[in-house]
Amino acid sequence: MEVYYLHHPFDAATINPSQKVLAMGFFDGLHAGHRQVIKEAQKVAQARGLKLAVLTYDQHASVVFETHANPLQYLTTLSRKLDLLSDLGVDETYVVNFTASYAEQSPQAFVDNYIVGLNAKVAVAGFDHTYGAKDANADMAHLAEYANGRFDVLEIPKIEILGHESASRYSRQLVDAGRMDELAEFLTIPYQTSGVVVHGEARGRQMGYPTANIQTPRDERLPAIGVYAVEMQIGDDWYQGMASIGYNVTFGDARPKTVEIYLFDFAQNIYGEAVNVRWHHYLRGEEKFSGMETLKIQLAEDERVIRQYFVD
Repeated sequence: MEVYYLHHPFDAATINPSQKVLAMGFFDGLHAGHRQVIKEAQKVAQARGLKLAVLTYDQHASVVFETHANPLQYLTTLSRKLDLLSDLGVDETYVVNFTASYAEQSPQAFVDNYIVGLNAKVAVAGFDHTYGAKDANADMAHLAEYANGRFDVLEIPKIEILGHESASRYSRQLVDAGRMDELAEFLTIPYQTSGVVVHGEARGRQMGYPTANIQTPRDERLPAIGVYAVEMQIGDDWYQGMASIGYNVTFGDARPKTVEIYLFDFAQNIYGEAVNVRWHHYLRGEEKFSGMETLKIQLAEDERVIRQYFVD
């Protein structure tokens, strides 16, 4: 997949001039609704013999319009999003730097610059997609008017899963609640995060449960505090295990939040490794134990239950 990074206004000489079907959206999480947009755009591209392209953004629009006390956290970082788009068969992705000047474009200017300007012959987006400066007519219902016959418009209707609209907002709520099983239904795949293995306090090793301490990106959304059934990727291989997100309350108060993963039947030195983690199932919340011995008993039970989870 070819990736083009655009800053407004962009130089037309830097993009692929070929005609294309253009799927548009921020696509955080690439949930089932997003995937339907890509799928339908792909069908049209194949039928017309055109390239399949995606127009997306490097950051959420709220960065321009709102004050955030903390860095925004995404379901899919930009690198993860690009990997998923490539997996879905996208030929080209245009990543626009979402800035105030970009956001100030009128709806007509957006269409002229970023749909016609990218040489799209078909523009595809979800029913709730908006574009350009805030305007009552900057929606999918009016896109054909702005197109003025220069390209076709395909609007993808709402998709519901388990009685809820397949939307990034609801998916974030599921992450924050630790509802990984339900989240996988919306994303169509297990939720995945990334990180680097760093040194911790080695208490897990003292108890016979050596854990990989994962330093995670600030802009990636972690599941709720608790214990989970996970898989972790090291290199090309995936390993089953159990993860704890929490504050190690058994060992004191006001401790930092950590992500620790114990891999089953694993004994390699992996400090410094870049890893990916698939979050499959929430087991329990964080508990404060009287000491290491009672914690070890609980860890043994967690391991038993999670091993069985993967068998089932």
